[in-house]
Amino acid sequence: MAATGAAEAPAATGFEKADIEAFLTREADLLDERRFDEWRDLFDEDGYYWVPLTPDQKSPDDEVSLFYDDRRTMETRFARLAHPRIHAQSPPTRTCRIVGNFRIEGPGDEPASCIVVSKLILVDYRQGEQRLFAGRVRHKLRRAGTGFRIAWKKVELINCDDVFGVIAIPF
Repeated sequence: MAATGAAEAPAATGFEKADIEAFLTREADLLDERRFDEWRDLFDEDGYYWVPLTPDQKSPDDEVSLFYDDRRTMETRFARLAHPRIHAQSPPTRTCRIVGNFRIEGPGDEPASCIVVSKLILVDYRQGEQRLFAGRVRHKLRRAGTGFRIAWKKVELINCDDVFGVIAIPF
């Protein structure tokens, strides 16, 4: 019996789904635990994090985005979040992420990389208000020794074009 394309993807890329799931689950834990500097350090030096503002947005350069952070912007954002008098995070937002439905979409556009798609449900709570976010997440992962580095992360929220209150915590 011939293998399906989904079954061939891990072999074709040289990446194991279980290793990727463990890495992305750890990423979610770092964010839920507000360990933002450790999360930023998962990204390669040229890595970036992007949350489009419109469905099917093709590029962060052509339109405004909810988030479009390189490592330097992440450092600035997290320094602000750590400030003891930041109004938007007093008290701090508490979050819980569920990531799943992991799928290796295929090899990346460079050696030792792959594209991974997953689903995200994020609940955040602050000052008596609980919000729910959901969407598809795409990562380009690069092999780094026995682990991975994030080349880029794109979060496609199902309601990306809605009106939001303050979103201070990455998805």
